[in-house]
Amino acid sequence: MSGGLDASRIDVRIDGRLIVDGVDCTVAPGTFSAMIGPNGAGKSTLLRILAAVERPEAGTVEFAGDKLFELPRRQRARIVSFVEQDSSTELSLTVRDVVALGRTPHHGLFSDAGADDDAIVARVIEAAGVASLADRDVTTLSGGERQRVMLAKALAQETQLLLLDEPSNHLDIAAQLSVLGLLERLALSGVTVLAALHDINLATAYCDHVIVLRNGRVFAAGPTSEVLTPELLSEVYGVQATVLAHPQTGRPLVAFSPSV
Repeated sequence: MSGGLDASRIDVRIDGRLIVDGVDCTVAPGTFSAMIGPNGAGKSTLLRILAAVERPEAGTVEFAGDKLFELPRRQRARIVSFVEQDSSTELSLTVRDVVALGRTPHHGLFSDAGADDDAIVARVIEAAGVASLADRDVTTLSGGERQRVMLAKALAQETQLLLLDEPSNHLDIAAQLSVLGLLERLALSGVTVLAALHDINLATAYCDHVIVLRNGRVFAAGPTSEVLTPELLSEVYGVQATVLAHPQTGRPLVAFSPSV
C-alpha cells in the first residue's frame, strides 16, 4: 500500500498469552482512522507495535514503503510520532520545554534548536490549545492538560504518521471536540492519523475508516458508515444499539439502548 501504514501478521505474546493474534491492518495515506474495540481487545498493544515502540513476536510494519523496525531510531522518529494514553513526564520542565523535545529527531548530534524550531514549537502549542500553559511546570498540570501537551510534543516532530492511544482521555467535551477536529485537519493536510477511541460516536463523527479489534484480532475494518452496524455493535460489545443519521452532518450517530 504505497504511502500508507501496512501491518502484516502481527503476533504479540505477554506472559505466554497471545494478546495480538495474526493482525493485518492498513491505513490509507492522509486519512483519519479509528481503532475501536472492548477493553482488553489489544488496541494499546497493537498501537505500540505500529509505532515501533515495541517489537512483535512476528510480523512486519511498513509506512510509505519503509520497514519501521529496520530504521535507526532517529530516522524512525522523523516518520512516526505516538501519543500514549497516559503519557507524561515527572521531570520539572515547562510545557514549552517538553514540547520542544519533539524537535530532537530533527537535530544533528551536536546542533542546537534554532529559530525555525522555536516557531514550530510555538505553532503546535497554539494548535493543541496549551499556549496559556507554555510557562507552567508540566508536573503541575491536570491529566487533560498533560494529554494536550503530549499531543503538541508529537506534533512538533512533524511526522507523516501520527498514532494516538485514547487522545480524548481526561478531556472535557469541548476539548475532545477540539482535539478530534485538529486531528481531522491534520489528515486533510496529508498526515496519516490512527487513533484508538473508546467513544464510538467520536469515531463516527470524525473518522471515515474504522478498525474493529476483538480478542486480539481484526473483527472488521472498512468505511465507518458500513462497518458500524447494530449487528456488529451487538456482537463485539454485547449491547443493543441503533445507528441513526446525525441531523446536522448526516454522519452515523449511535444510540445505545439501556440494559434491562
